[in-house]
Amino acid sequence: MSANQKIKSALESLLFVWGDPLEAKVCAELFNLSVQEIVDCFRDLMGDYEERGSGIRIREMDHRFQLCTNPENDDYIQRLCTPVKEKRLTQAALEVLAIIAYRQPVTKGEIDSIRGVRSDRVLEGLMRRELVAECGRSTAIGRPILYGTTSGFLAQFGFESLGDLPQIEDIGTLVLSDSYEFSDELTAQQISISLEEDRKEEDE
Repeated sequence: MSANQKIKSALESLLFVWGDPLEAKVCAELFNLSVQEIVDCFRDLMGDYEERGSGIRIREMDHRFQLCTNPENDDYIQRLCTPVKEKRLTQAALEVLAIIAYRQPVTKGEIDSIRGVRSDRVLEGLMRRELVAECGRSTAIGRPILYGTTSGFLAQFGFESLGDLPQIEDIGTLVLSDSYEFSDELTAQQISISLEEDRKEEDE
């Protein structure tokens, strides 16, 4: 077994044991290698899985890696697993999440201004779900807290990085369409469909 194969084998074990997204930087320190060398090994491993049609895949999220299942097998997994009803993200939550995703770092005041309603409770809910987190303070008067999305957000919506977010011209025209049945498994396109500036609906 070559040195490269040994590293890939070890990385595979680490991914299995860790469960959560594993930072390439952490692995680089373990192996005394550069971050880029570890990223390359992870990507080689990803290619190995895909080449042999494995039921396991590795997904990349901003230089974090995690084991996941092959999407082609979703139907069988759903048949095996007893469906568990999860609380879905509300329209208001999706609005706030979209604003933060595209405008981050952003203050609560800026979020409220775009939506036209207060977002305190919605923001708290997104933080409890670890989709959003505090990421510093603004230099504006009062130094309000800045918010941004988390690695959990990337994982939840299937993005590798924030660069995967669909391009939009103006956050003020970003409206979350009522035609969608929203769930936690929204695609990149669904989270960026629409946000009415004059929406006055009650926050959850």
